Amino acid sequence: MSEHNPLIPAGYDIAWSLIAFVTFALTVVAIVSLMRIARRLTTTQAVVWVVVVVFVPVLGPLSWLFVGRRSVAGPGESPTR
Repeated sequence: MSEHNPLIPAGYDIAWSLIAFVTFALTVVAIVSLMRIARRLTTTQAVVWVVVVVFVPVLGPLSWLFVGRRSVAGPGESPTR
């Protein structure tokens, strides 16, 4: 019979920790990107995007990064600087 060592986390603990870290990092990247482009948005648009990014865990930041900032970039501008 194998004994479980309490000092070594189980595989699912590692997986959930990795998922939580990636979700947090994605949110931070989206918020920083949003802050850089916020001057081109109206106040209402900026607030709505922040709420979506913060309260919709994975889809919110992804939607900002892949859709939102491309729609905000002006003609001839690259959305990433």
